[in-house]
Amino acid sequence: MALAWNINPRYMGEGMEASVISHIAICVADLDKSLEFYRDILGMEVLADRMQDTTTGGLPHVYKHQRNTRRQVNLAYGKGNVKPTLTMTSHPGDNPDGNPIKLDQIGISHISFTVSDVKSLASELISKGVELAGPMDGFTNSQGEVSSIFVFDPDGILVQFDSGNGG
Repeated sequence: MALAWNINPRYMGEGMEASVISHIAICVADLDKSLEFYRDILGMEVLADRMQDTTTGGLPHVYKHQRNTRRQVNLAYGKGNVKPTLTMTSHPGDNPDGNPIKLDQIGISHISFTVSDVKSLASELISKGVELAGPMDGFTNSQGEVSSIFVFDPDGILVQFDSGNGG
């Protein structure tokens, strides 16, 4: 069954004028534990670490549950003048809600980073105690090459590393 969209012809072909994805945001249960993974193991740079009042402005409208504050950490990765960021949030004093999803579920199923040598990174991550989402031979082709791996972050969120070929 095809979906029918009511699109005003006046807007067709114009599109938004975005140049990059500015950030990806994930909510985590324990921000310090997640920092050990993203900052200490993956080497991301902390740009900001702040507490925010979530009871004002538009924020109360985009939460499932009432929250009073959130801790927000912005991490940068990559080189150059434009660095996309990963934003992690937690809600100190509140119990986390929800579960991470897998690739076949609705929602953002994973985040992915392109790296120069997936196989070397996999070995490094394993040596640092990071668990792959499957056995290494499952990510290795018949020529012994590894073009993509998945790992779980401390909250069970899937993180992919690929060689830039679309993973």
